[in-house]
Amino acid sequence: MRENTRVAADYKGDYQELVDEISELLGAPATLENRDFELIAFGAYDSEGELDASALDPVRARSILTRRSTAAVRAWFEGFGITRATGPVRIPRTPEAGVYRGRICLPVRHRGVVLGYVWLLDDDPGPSERQLAAAMTVTTRIGALLADEAQAGADLTRELRAALTAERGWQADMAVAELRTALGARSDGPHTVVCVAPWPSADPSDALSVRTLPGATALCTVPWGSAEQSLALLVRLRSTDTVGAAVSAAGRLLERAGGRRRGRGGASNAANLRRAAGVAAARTGLAELGAAWREAVGAARAALAEPGLGPVAEWAHIGPYRLLTALPHEVARDPAVAPLLAPAHHELARTTEVFLDCAGQAGRTAAELGIHRQTLYYRLSRVEHLTGLDLTNGEHRLLLHMTLKAAHL
Repeated sequence: MRENTRVAADYKGDYQELVDEISELLGAPATLENRDFELIAFGAYDSEGELDASALDPVRARSILTRRSTAAVRAWFEGFGITRATGPVRIPRTPEAGVYRGRICLPVRHRGVVLGYVWLLDDDPGPSERQLAAAMTVTTRIGALLADEAQAGADLTRELRAALTAERGWQADMAVAELRTALGARSDGPHTVVCVAPWPSADPSDALSVRTLPGATALCTVPWGSAEQSLALLVRLRSTDTVGAAVSAAGRLLERAGGRRRGRGGASNAANLRRAAGVAAARTGLAELGAAWREAVGAARAALAEPGLGPVAEWAHIGPYRLLTALPHEVARDPAVAPLLAPAHHELARTTEVFLDCAGQAGRTAAELGIHRQTLYYRLSRVEHLTGLDLTNGEHRLLLHMTLKAAHL
């Protein structure tokens, strides 16, 4: 409830400006209510700069003071067809109903749906048709703002999770279509997806909200491995040229997820402290949402495998891991390299990987490892004997290099 109130406050200034604009156009104080007749903004205007107390009949006074109208008042006004109207509706004075002065109602609609009403007192001669037409153009902007606020406050966790976890094919297409419908016009612009993993178990007292992350549209948790979860975030971008907004959001999420986790038996486990985030390439619309999520997951896995890529890794910058993260786990294991991956040969595996990272340059490799060249040559000969691979053969080097990289995943 506090969160909804905060979001409403974010829009309040915009609503007030628009209501004041209508009041200026019509030369009369206007009020804006939502479709439940709850007061949103009140424009106090008259020619002297002060509100005439005679404008406050009982219904109007109650609306302003309590910020809502009774069910009976709502039903009475709706009886004049304001829920179906697409233009101004004049409502006569009815003293027995507490309406001492006539009203003009300007329905606020967005995509054919009524979202609220702008009210003003119907004086004689009252605003002209031209003035009312100008005011109706402002209600269009109010309607778009009300729709945006409703969408910003919507919890799209279920829709996003369904779109990311559905099996490829018609199920995924239907899930994405449902998310697109829920987002409305916001689904058409540039987007990207962020994956933060592993994500700590949800704490009901510390719920995360898209409203705390600029550009965020929806978020949800998705299984990560057999016992953990990751966080997925859908982020709106200004263009497809940069994913900077998503990188910033990912960094804030990592800070939010920080803190010591505990291993079995309550003991601190250093390996469990590592988290990373991946950011997919930018796309327009949601048609490739599934592919974007796979990229974000791949980038997060790469950042966990290679700390130098993280803590926030962009899909475009993870090099060979773009291919490796797409491979099934069992495929990335090669039987020739398997002996080198045994714990007893950890130093040999590291030496080989650094050697291949340095493009086979012995001097650079020895300096990187802090060993003598002869020690390097001895280790590499042992690697060849252990694996049966020839380090002067380009294809053997490629197989060895990719398998060692994949082992980190």
